[in-house]
Amino acid sequence: MLFFFPFFSLLCDALCKEKTLHRVLRNVNSQLLVVRPDLNVAAFEDVTDQEMQSGKGMLFSIHCYKTTTPLAGLPVAFSVQVEDKSYYMCCERECGEMIVRFKEGEVPKEIPGESNIIFFKKTFTSCCSKAFKFEYSMERGMFLAFEEEGCLRKLILKKLSKDEVDETMKMSLSKFSQNEDHNL
Repeated sequence: MLFFFPFFSLLCDALCKEKTLHRVLRNVNSQLLVVRPDLNVAAFEDVTDQEMQSGKGMLFSIHCYKTTTPLAGLPVAFSVQVEDKSYYMCCERECGEMIVRFKEGEVPKEIPGESNIIFFKKTFTSCCSKAFKFEYSMERGMFLAFEEEGCLRKLILKKLSKDEVDETMKMSLSKFSQNEDHNL
């Protein structure tokens, strides 16, 4: 005799992957996030249609996880394919500063407890439902953002006070074709 208990899927104390979406990430200037593992850099860049068709380091897999705390935001992890290798986004402390890195490997289906690869997807502002900000799960108030460094707009983690609005954290998610909608 078999018994099926549908509530067991809600009792996952780890984060369980629910779905994966494929999107490009754009900043407030409509630049695309491009990952270049050979240079150890991820930066927002102006991309031509031809470069976009190659998709190298631009098309992200956004791994969405089930959550029992929806108020924190939707837990997501990011990975990207460059050449024939997969890289996942993570954060590490280096010289007292939090650094965003892309490491070779796959995003796990389940994540037990805390993880340096999880970000909470939140609406950027209540009146801007098609733009998002991504809060680092292990450090409240730290968000993905960009910072100008020479001619680069590098992907960084940036501290944000509760009532502050910072346009460098504003990101939209687009399907790979520029003609499709920006919803996740």
